[in-house]
Amino acid sequence: MTVRSLFPTLLYEAEIGDANLLGELAHSIRTLARDDAAGIGWSRDKAYPGYTSYASLNDLPKRDPAIADLTKLLAKHAAKFAADANLDLGRKPRLDSLWVNLLKGSGHHSAHIHPHSVISGTFYVEVPAGSGAIRFEDPRLPLMMAAPARDGSFVSIEPRPGLLLLWESWLRHEVLPGRGNGERLSISFNFA
Repeated sequence: MTVRSLFPTLLYEAEIGDANLLGELAHSIRTLARDDAAGIGWSRDKAYPGYTSYASLNDLPKRDPAIADLTKLLAKHAAKFAADANLDLGRKPRLDSLWVNLLKGSGHHSAHIHPHSVISGTFYVEVPAGSGAIRFEDPRLPLMMAAPARDGSFVSIEPRPGLLLLWESWLRHEVLPGRGNGERLSISFNFA
């Protein structure tokens, strides 16, 4: 008898522990959260618990040298993940979008996917105590089959400064509510 694993779901984890880069990125995110009127307005209108540049700025690597430095690192990791996942792209993955997040206290982000992308990810810059975990959902759940419940239908990863996570963009994920009062700083992105 043989039991095989079919169609595994991969999650790429890496550490980018460059303290100078983390400090520069934290400064950049806080500056954007103070000065980006369109992003502040969008965050307020959508009841986002903090600030995100998701709908306001699409040229952050050109605006900010620290974010430009990070995108070079992200490109290398995305190429490695694409190879590990056997993605037949015909070329290296190309950064398609990137946005910064400042999530306050008990803030959370409901479950979602990233359509029109191949690889998605998040890089954690500052993570105060009590920050909510990122939680990934077993991709079989939405198929609405009569399968019994099994352990591991959800996998939570506790964020920490310098943690880089990459996954295929179809993988449903969410940010669980935090229990602290600090500001969790992260940078999210998509590769096409």
